[in-house]
Amino acid sequence: MQSLAGESVVVIGGGIGGLSTACYLADAGADVTVVEKNEQLGGRASRLARDGFRFDMGPSWYLMPDVFERFFGHFDRTPSDYYELTHLDPHYRIFFKDDDRVDVTPDLERTKEIFEEYEAGAGETLERYLEKSRENYEVGMEHFVYEDRSRLRDYMTLDVARQARGLSLLGSMQGHVEDYFEHPKLQQIMQYTLVFLGGSPKNTPALYNLMSHVDFNLGVWYPEGGIGSVVDGIVDLGSELGVEYETDRPVTAIKGREGAFLLETPEGSMRPDLVVSNTDYAHTEQELLAPERRGYDADYWEKRTYAPSAFLLYLGVEGDVPELAHHTLVLPTDWDDHFEQIFDDPQWPDDPAYYVCVSSETDDDVAPEGHSALFVLVPIAPGLEDTPERREEYRDLVLEDLADHTGEDLRERIVLEERFCVEDFASRYNSYQGTALGLAHTLRQTALFRPPHRSKEVDGLYFVGGDTTPGIGMPMCLISGQLTAEKLVEDHG
Repeated sequence: MQSLAGESVVVIGGGIGGLSTACYLADAGADVTVVEKNEQLGGRASRLARDGFRFDMGPSWYLMPDVFERFFGHFDRTPSDYYELTHLDPHYRIFFKDDDRVDVTPDLERTKEIFEEYEAGAGETLERYLEKSRENYEVGMEHFVYEDRSRLRDYMTLDVARQARGLSLLGSMQGHVEDYFEHPKLQQIMQYTLVFLGGSPKNTPALYNLMSHVDFNLGVWYPEGGIGSVVDGIVDLGSELGVEYETDRPVTAIKGREGAFLLETPEGSMRPDLVVSNTDYAHTEQELLAPERRGYDADYWEKRTYAPSAFLLYLGVEGDVPELAHHTLVLPTDWDDHFEQIFDDPQWPDDPAYYVCVSSETDDDVAPEGHSALFVLVPIAPGLEDTPERREEYRDLVLEDLADHTGEDLRERIVLEERFCVEDFASRYNSYQGTALGLAHTLRQTALFRPPHRSKEVDGLYFVGGDTTPGIGMPMCLISGQLTAEKLVEDHG
């Protein structure tokens, strides 16, 4: 990158995108400070520690290891300089609610055999599907993710036409998967990763079949110490590059423009030359900027499609939980109703699909001896009424469902319990309607249809994170940090 020497930059928000941007900007010579409203860095990748138990509060899947290698490689480091990885086996376990159970392992030949048990010819079909997924991933990442095509004219080139030839660009994931597999359970296995993108099979573009390459070919990993260790690694890298960090310091207003910003905080004002916001895009525009300085009005945000919120139970339990794998999914045989109760008719799902993370299955250090640490995550619609009474009622429903369909009854073994839901996402992360992830990846909210990295109204103000390109998830936010930094260097280097 060109030099940003002499430029002072404040990054508002210490999530993955903000931490990534800070590293790139410091490497380019800028004087960078990250200010975070909460008591710890990481944003949604925060940690919860209580009574000897330790939980990743948000992201818990380490996917797309190539993205992390590329990020650290930019600074002549490797992920192993900061944390160690374990390849999970099984990658994950699925309990269907008709007493069926599937383990997806790193052994692709075994997975093909499992697919064949459900549908004749599905094993070879899986191989063809994954080859298409690999092609979409390699072309898509290199030419449409790491290259930020934020304007329509960026797509009107021969190079784009050549690279896009053959990509699965149109249609929904539901239609795309149905072209390969008839059995509904196989369709669910190929689509569950859409939860990481905050969408449903019917509203997520077919291009995201590339996630199956991530799942089956690149594998599912666990960083020793959890995702929090990845956050620590990025923070340590930033410190080595000269980044300074301040926690417990919320920004309450953004005033001024390039070279003369004034950021108001309870601890006093800050006066950087440039500003990068890693808080939720809507919060920055609607709460931190004056009306005449906003790129989008309230109506714009009201009409967006948001990724789900979540009902979360963080549980410390006595004994082992042998029926559960490190990553476990519990799915109704027909999950359409659950997605409809998130996107079409918002309400608390009455037959939920949910995820259980048992990090103590792999890591002995996250729970006291003789205990297990796990959390249960149920995707729910953002903006739902979230009361203590509703949480208590839903907690009982979920734990009963877990016992009925996995054989692990935790109810009499819980020694630690914490809950997190819509109101907590809104208050802790300033997320719009309490969404857990941000803007969903619908066709109208992908690529150039997501809000831009440059502010539309304020010179010198930039945005990073899941609401911008390339989108939701830790790897995408790492890349978002690179793209945002490139904009600053282009404008000021």
